[in-house]
Amino acid sequence: MKYLNPIKSLFIIALFPLLMACSEAAEPPVKIIFDTDFGGDADDLGAIAMLHNFQNRGECELLAIMLWNPEQYTVPAIDAINRYYGNPEILIGVRSHDTFTLDWQHARPIAEAFHHELTNSDVPLATDLYRKILASQPDNSVVIITTGPLANIRNLIQSGPDVYSPLTGKELIELKVKEFSIMGGKFPGGEWEWNFYGGMPGVTKYVLENLTVPIVFSGYEIGVEIKTGPRLSEAGKNSPLYVGYKHFSRYAPWMKEYYQDGTITPNSTYDQTSVLYTVRGGIGKYWNIVENGICVADSTGGNYWMEVNDRPTNHAYLVLKKDPKEMAEIIYSFMLDDF
Repeated sequence: MKYLNPIKSLFIIALFPLLMACSEAAEPPVKIIFDTDFGGDADDLGAIAMLHNFQNRGECELLAIMLWNPEQYTVPAIDAINRYYGNPEILIGVRSHDTFTLDWQHARPIAEAFHHELTNSDVPLATDLYRKILASQPDNSVVIITTGPLANIRNLIQSGPDVYSPLTGKELIELKVKEFSIMGGKFPGGEWEWNFYGGMPGVTKYVLENLTVPIVFSGYEIGVEIKTGPRLSEAGKNSPLYVGYKHFSRYAPWMKEYYQDGTITPNSTYDQTSVLYTVRGGIGKYWNIVENGICVADSTGGNYWMEVNDRPTNHAYLVLKKDPKEMAEIIYSFMLDDF
């Protein structure tokens, strides 16, 4: 039998943690397209801050931000946020070039406070941008995070061949998308949830019935218990996080009654959970996962979980494992780039 030199053995043992760390660091960043209804609830803003922080640390590659909400200031605000975090190259797509204005939404104060160069008419429609990006990516490589109603995904599924690809949108998804991380619905079931409705009856039902790639849901019941907001003053008054959350706390119809003395009001933390799951995983650490079933959506924003034990399914949902207050501090660290 051949024995290792004792000194070499000790050296290898001492070096092992470093080798493991290097191996983990070598993991390629997660390729992400983020589809959001930014402008209403401020949790989308918190989720985007997390994505930029992960991007700047090399943990994800944010390919694009797709906007469901065509409010006039959403594109300027997203462009301003991208520039603030040093990532002006991140692409932006919009559901529609027809815009409207809602002063209570927090996009306008961000656009007015920070440098931007783009407006709604300067960026492509989300369907076209989805097709262009997916066609250029390796097979089974992209994760799509959705934190709003699913109209952009429906439009992509229904799209036909174009200059970017001879495939239909459904075929492109099946070829290029590794997973969907969807913030929406209630689990194991509920009558109505905004992201599963969005004033667009039947959209969620159609999308879930036509997606065959894996989907992991982070439901309303997770984020509603995790409260973040006040600590975002630590980002500084000259940050989009502070400007956006403060405006949201003061003017959002369901928040302004709680607003006091200029402070940021505690807010449910829905969308950040899907971002955290996508980039860091955390199964068994932050949450458990329920599989062997299908999320069945109705046409009016409701859903229920149907167990399936005789065949594999592509649906799963998260169940929060940590205490919500502890989870809030974890999410704060990712929003504030303090991790």
